[in-house]
Amino acid sequence: QVQLVESGGGLVQAGGSLRLSCATSGGTFRMGWFRQAPGKEREFVATINWSGSNTNYADAVKGRFTISRDNTKNTGFLQMNSLKPEDTAVYYCAARRRLDIKTGPQDYDYWGQGTQVTVSS
Repeated sequence: QVQLVESGGGLVQAGGSLRLSCATSGGTFRMGWFRQAPGKEREFVATINWSGSNTNYADAVKGRFTISRDNTKNTGFLQMNSLKPEDTAVYYCAARRRLDIKTGPQDYDYWGQGTQVTVSS
């Protein structure tokens, strides 16, 4: 069982930045970030392997978002720069017990409660 708690969401103007954090209960897992806008399905944002040496991003955020993790502190991060109104969503961090790369929400075993990110134009 992995417990995850997101924080760091809020309201920001277009072009601004936010840093999301995901505090975990520890363990060995792949971490992913997903988001869900009103009326839309949950979508993949980014994923990082256990060691932090390999990352993958959705095309919509590539070059603007950076995923990272600090296993000594059992915490993951999502640095979001150059935010756009279309980035507005509830952001979730998730853990996958198997360590191979997957980007579908159905492939992740544990989820946080989510944190709201709102980008105004």
